[in-house]
Amino acid sequence: MLAILVRRGADFAAAEDAVQDALVEALRVWPGDPPRDPRGWLITVAWRRFLDAARADAARRRREDLADQEPPSGPATNTDDTLQLYFLCAHPSLTPASAVALTLRAVGGLTTRQIADAYLVPEATMAQRISRAKRTVSGVRFDQPGDVATVLRVLYLVFNEGYTGDVDLATEAIRLTRRLAAAIDHPEVAGLLALMLLHHARRAARTAPDGSLVPLALQHRERWDTTMIAEGVTILQTALSRDRLGEFQAQAAIAALHADAQTADETDWIQIVEWYDELIRLTGNPVARLNRAVAVGEADGPQAGLAALAALDPSLPRHTAAAAYLHEKAGDQNQAAQLYAKAAHQATNLAERDHLTRQAARLNARPHRGD
Repeated sequence: MLAILVRRGADFAAAEDAVQDALVEALRVWPGDPPRDPRGWLITVAWRRFLDAARADAARRRREDLADQEPPSGPATNTDDTLQLYFLCAHPSLTPASAVALTLRAVGGLTTRQIADAYLVPEATMAQRISRAKRTVSGVRFDQPGDVATVLRVLYLVFNEGYTGDVDLATEAIRLTRRLAAAIDHPEVAGLLALMLLHHARRAARTAPDGSLVPLALQHRERWDTTMIAEGVTILQTALSRDRLGEFQAQAAIAALHADAQTADETDWIQIVEWYDELIRLTGNPVARLNRAVAVGEADGPQAGLAALAALDPSLPRHTAAAAYLHEKAGDQNQAAQLYAKAAHQATNLAERDHLTRQAARLNARPHRGD
């Protein structure tokens, strides 16, 4: 709906207001009088709301001309402009951070609070950032190209929110990345698609019947989607063969090594550490450094992992959880239990908080050394 209104000539902020008005009207009208063509009804109402608002605006004379352009009523077209809208939100006039935030809010459907949590900033700060971004792209047309790297970053964040958060967006992110890969010959687009497929292939095994998280090492690997894994590996190998390594290809290579192991004990942690070294070289990402410390703990022993972890900022997300895991592997049950409890208190995701609480309770229930 938002893409169609913008394509017809509405500015971005006014189109978003009109779409919201149409959705509210649908909640009021549809229970008693459902339309035959819900999508067409929504688009028609949103367009009329936009025209009503435009007539009341200071630029009334210019905007009234749009009334003559209203298309005849009837079934809505099946054109999917979602990916184009991603590029609109990735307009060159926006900073990458603002472009990502705007797309997550306007296209991805995430709340301002969810986006603020992802960026580790106050909700009010993120609201101001999104408002400034809307003003910047107001009046921008679809023929102005956006930045592919920013679109990839947005798609990855949308996928992650769908994979671990409250809103199921992972499948939609994969669909759009497939479309982008078909339209653009770019190894990092292929790398992102491979990464999404390799992670999504494990989704059925990530939660227990009661909804609790299942760590990778304990997942039932027969529940992994081997067809999706094979597709992801094939796409990744083709991308890597072009010798233009990027961060998404490096992340996909790590995911492929996990997927290739028949059991957790067979995981090639030495290669995983090497790929984390490549990822850190490409990005300097502190989260990658944290994950590398855990991988070092698997490859070279928990004490080596704790030493690598000690060199990192303890305020990093999941730093405490990683420390708890490595202390448990080192046999320090008391310290691990305390750290799991602390990590649970820090977690922003409910499923993750419950998992860490269970880990602390599990260790506290065991007889401790010396008891």
